[in-house]
Amino acid sequence: MDSGNEIVGRAVTIYDVATAAGVAPSTVSRALARPGRVSAVTAAKVRRAAAELGYQRSSAAPTLPHAPSRRLAMLVADIANPVFVEVIRGAEAAAEAADHSLVLIDTRESSVRERLVEPLLPMLDGLLLTSPRLSDSGIRMLAKQRPVVVLNRIVQGLPSVLTDSARGARRAVEHLGALGHEEVTYLAGPEASWTDGVRWRSIQEAGMELYLRTRRIGPQEPTIQGGLRAARRWAAQPTTAVVAFNDVMAIGFIQGLRALGIEVPGEVSVVGFDNSQVGSLTTPALTSVASPLRSQGATATRNLLAIIGGARPTSEPVLLPVKLVPRASTGKARPGRLVFR
Repeated sequence: MDSGNEIVGRAVTIYDVATAAGVAPSTVSRALARPGRVSAVTAAKVRRAAAELGYQRSSAAPTLPHAPSRRLAMLVADIANPVFVEVIRGAEAAAEAADHSLVLIDTRESSVRERLVEPLLPMLDGLLLTSPRLSDSGIRMLAKQRPVVVLNRIVQGLPSVLTDSARGARRAVEHLGALGHEEVTYLAGPEASWTDGVRWRSIQEAGMELYLRTRRIGPQEPTIQGGLRAARRWAAQPTTAVVAFNDVMAIGFIQGLRALGIEVPGEVSVVGFDNSQVGSLTTPALTSVASPLRSQGATATRNLLAIIGGARPTSEPVLLPVKLVPRASTGKARPGRLVFR
């Protein structure tokens, strides 16, 4: 064995340091490149192991040594939410067309679970982050280690693919205003959702322009149970029109209204988001803002593959159009107070 940089005739790698220190390779990378991202004890242990092995970090090399795997990972906020089904299908089709496999990771609306992808990074060519709950700095940390494309969120300096949530929220409010409704309640989604903030701001702006009153209930889980809970909170200050963060929450809300003896759309009009298949199958069929979900997944995947192939990434968001699909859950406003039976 030569002295200095080699172990049994080869150069010391980040994986050797990780083994000696008893930590993951990604932890070694952070400890050496961004020590503030790990504890002082861990950083010291990694530096000591690196010094003992004679590891020399090359500034020209990537943070994690990597050989192409032809494997992508897609982190999804909630794989049980039907809105993500078409996004995933679009991503899978684009990956398969380029002879890549796609690994799905259900993060369950948790930024903590999103961080669990870090040990997998050496086995991946790139990441698709779908409605991520991580902080911007956490997302940038991942992007320093592997190419990243973000869906449903803008992170300054990183490529992203969005559906036009602001325009969709405006179309929903315009639709309700044209039906004679004077006050709209927004059923908010998760607190950490970037898209939720965009929709609420657009609803407020549209309300001011159309002289409609707006209010917000939430944050709520974007689930049937979240919609049921929102119905109970709505009952304390009812309105004749409601826009929900997504279709699933809208369906739960309608179920909650039914339990209160409130008719939809006879007494309350309800609009959802994403135009998922479940909305068209409910009674009444749900008015919803339709997004090109499959196209979003495919576009994000093709952009990621282009970056992996050497294309220069752009921070200019790709914005996909939306449209309102009116169905039976919205109708003309009726004068008078809501009566709970």
